[in-house]
Amino acid sequence: MKKKTIAAFLVLVFASHDVWAFCGFYVSKADGTLTNKTSQVILVRDGDRTVITMSNDFKGDVTDFAMVVPVPTVLKKSDIKVVEADLFQRLNDYSKPRLVEYYDQNPCQQMEYSKMDKASASEVIVQGYGLRNKANRDEEEYKVKVEATYTVGEYDIVILSAEESGGLYKWLTANKYKIPKGAAEVLEPYIKSNMKFFVVKVNVEEQENLGFEQLRPIQIKFNSPKFMLPIRLGMANADGDQDMIVYALTRNGRVESTNYRTTQMPTGKNIPLFVNTNFGNFYANTFQHQWLQQNQSILFLEYAWDVSPSNYMKCDPCVSEPPNYDDLLKAGVWWLGKDAYNDYVNQYETKSQNVFFTRLHVRYNRKAFAQDLVFQETPNRENYQARYIITHPATGDLNCEAGKKYLKELKERRKKEMDMLAALTGKGYDDWDVVMDTDEAANVAAASYATVSREVKAEAPKKEAGKDIFMASLALLSMVTMIGVTRRRKEK
Repeated sequence: MKKKTIAAFLVLVFASHDVWAFCGFYVSKADGTLTNKTSQVILVRDGDRTVITMSNDFKGDVTDFAMVVPVPTVLKKSDIKVVEADLFQRLNDYSKPRLVEYYDQNPCQQMEYSKMDKASASEVIVQGYGLRNKANRDEEEYKVKVEATYTVGEYDIVILSAEESGGLYKWLTANKYKIPKGAAEVLEPYIKSNMKFFVVKVNVEEQENLGFEQLRPIQIKFNSPKFMLPIRLGMANADGDQDMIVYALTRNGRVESTNYRTTQMPTGKNIPLFVNTNFGNFYANTFQHQWLQQNQSILFLEYAWDVSPSNYMKCDPCVSEPPNYDDLLKAGVWWLGKDAYNDYVNQYETKSQNVFFTRLHVRYNRKAFAQDLVFQETPNRENYQARYIITHPATGDLNCEAGKKYLKELKERRKKEMDMLAALTGKGYDDWDVVMDTDEAANVAAASYATVSREVKAEAPKKEAGKDIFMASLALLSMVTMIGVTRRRKEK
């Protein structure tokens, strides 16, 4: 069977204003309310060293934008840089969930099945759930210390430390940042942990001089024994559930959470052919259903692969170009290349060519995620991708005996595909109206999805009745067993 791939492009959708989100909350110097619904983060980790790149998809008046992010130490100016936004696009395109197409051969044709054109990738949009893209006086009055101030690219950056959340709240308010309700409450744990606060706003003059219309992602680096993302602060002005896509790059293997479960999205499942017209909706429903089934407090693995420059097979199938050597360097992978002395950690570092890529998708809220995300690098280097399969029916005349047998098998296969669709998405057959509208070739009309759908619906009550009988039988068997155990005890 010939195959080709269709990629699912996760588009970031925001409510009210389109903003970029990370492990902080948004503060506005205008009267409008900025809300953050989703985020993309590149997380590079080896030893105690971490490099974090935060995506930026802010749209609106840049003078209204500012952001607060907790960091474990006072960052130097050399620890902060801006990168181009297309880096996130490349990583997303490479690792996004994918749809693979296969083509059945006609069993009535004795000749070799004609070869199809080369595989091609086309993008399908997944929408709706968030995947795009006066120092001394202050220290005395608010118990807030300005540790450092920098201008980096189009951003003005202030690093703050604070003794109490109320003082930090007042400092931000006094400096005309509009703070969301509940911010003081979520600030307190970070202050008690001696975290610093990375406060960012746009320097409009610098932005105009640089000529960038869209704000670029910010990258920071630091040393800390804690491998974590502080998501609690980001819930201060969250409107409902938030989504975060983490692109993790490590030296040895997969990244997973240590304080929440990490599990794989279902993969390699055969689903109905008509899904290719709305793969985005299918995947959005599948993710939501799996998230609810897993009680929400969970991270989902969507992709894992060895992307080392020396590894020539970085995907199967590939839906776009894998990250190259320059992409990895821009993302902050510092260990590529030769051994060198690193002034940042004051020691020689052993360089290597090993880089492992992990894509995690987490949907979080205050109830399901009461703690920040804590991670660990594992030795697991097994490749994985969220991959779904559709199969086109055979073309041509199917009137031979083998063809008639094929049609029966096709009908049964499509029933299983419909059952799998319901199991993955939690949606009943009636929710997929596209079934009845799908054009089918005349040669497979007897096994069309419309026909299969009617039969599956008719069989559903029988299946439920069978389940009821099985459960009743199981209950009766348990009762008989208990009676037997009771009698034997009495006899003793």
